[in-house]
Amino acid sequence: MAASAHSASQLLLAWYDAYARVLPWRSPPGAPPPDPYRVWLSEVMLQQTTVAAAIPYFERFTARWPTVGALAGANDGDVMAAWAGLGYYARARNLLACARAVTARGGQFPGTERELRELPGLGAYTAAAVAAIAFGEAATVVDANVERVVARLFAIDEPLPGGRAAIRRSAESLTPPDRPGDFAQAMMDLGATICATRNPRCLLCPLSDTCAAFAEGRAADYPVKTAKPVRPQIVGTAWWIEREGQVWLVRRPAKGMLGGMRALPSDEWSARGNGEGAAPLNGQWRDCGSLVHVFTHFSLTLSLRVYSGSDLASLSPADGEWWPLDRLDEAGLPTLFARAAQLALAGTGE
Repeated sequence: MAASAHSASQLLLAWYDAYARVLPWRSPPGAPPPDPYRVWLSEVMLQQTTVAAAIPYFERFTARWPTVGALAGANDGDVMAAWAGLGYYARARNLLACARAVTARGGQFPGTERELRELPGLGAYTAAAVAAIAFGEAATVVDANVERVVARLFAIDEPLPGGRAAIRRSAESLTPPDRPGDFAQAMMDLGATICATRNPRCLLCPLSDTCAAFAEGRAADYPVKTAKPVRPQIVGTAWWIEREGQVWLVRRPAKGMLGGMRALPSDEWSARGNGEGAAPLNGQWRDCGSLVHVFTHFSLTLSLRVYSGSDLASLSPADGEWWPLDRLDEAGLPTLFARAAQLALAGTGE
C-alpha cells in the first residue's frame, strides 16, 4: 500500500505541475510558499463558498488590509460590511478574533498544525491547510473535494458522516512528506475540476488507473451519503421605514444569525419562526410582498412591511441609524436583507 500511495502522490503532483489553477492566494507549483496571512484568509473565505465567489472578496480584503496586523486594527463594522454577501457571518467575527490573536503574539502565524488549532476559529481543516500550504508541514488536508477524491480512490462505502474517519485514514496514507502544500492543493484542484460531484471526468484523471471506484465503474456513487433531513420551514417579518431618501437600519446582536451586521428591523425569526414579532413603530403598515431565503439548516419566508405613517420620534439613535438610499450598497447588508431592500424599493417605486 505504501508504494501504491507514493506512486499515486507522485502522479498527482506531476499533474498539478502541469494543470494547477492560477489563484490570487497561491504560489506556482514548486515555488516558495505564499504569505501565511493570504493562505489563512483564503481558506476562511472558501469555507462554504466557491472559488469564483471568493476571489473578488479576497482581492478587496487584501487591497484594503494587506497584512494580518492591518486586519487586526480594522473596525469591526467595516470588516462585517466588507464580508457582506459571503454568508456564514460567524467566519468574519472569527477572522477578526484570529487576526488580533496573531497580532498579539508578534504578528506571526505559528508554523504547526497543533499550534494553529489554538487560534480562534481555526478548525481541523483550516489549521491543516495553513500548516501544509504556508509552512510545508506534512499535514493531511481534507475538505469536501479531497473527501470525494479519496472516497472514490479507495471505494469507501461507509456512508457519510460516519465514513469520514476511514476517509481521513486513507488520505493520511497518501500525504507525502515532500511538497505537502502542493499535494493538498493538487487534491483540491482534482476534486474541483476532474473528480466532480456529478459526471466525473475519469478519462482525464491522472489517478484513474489506481482508482477503485473507476475500476468498479461506479465513481459517481461515491462518497455514499445518508439522506438529508427535511429542512424546517419558518416565517418572519422585516420592516421598511423610510424618510427623505433614507432608510432605518439596525445592527443585529453580535451573537446569533447574521450577528453584528447592519439589517432592516425584523422579528426574531431565527429563534421563533412564527412571524409574529411586534413592529418597531405604531401606525399604518402595508404589505410589500415576501421572499424565500434558504439557510443551511432552515428555509425562511420573510414578509416585508412598509411604514405608511409619519411618527418617527420613537426611533432612537441608540437603536439604529438613517442610511442614505443612494448609498445602500455601501451598508454591507447581508444577502437576505439586501434582497428585502430590493423588494421594498421596487414596491415603493424608488
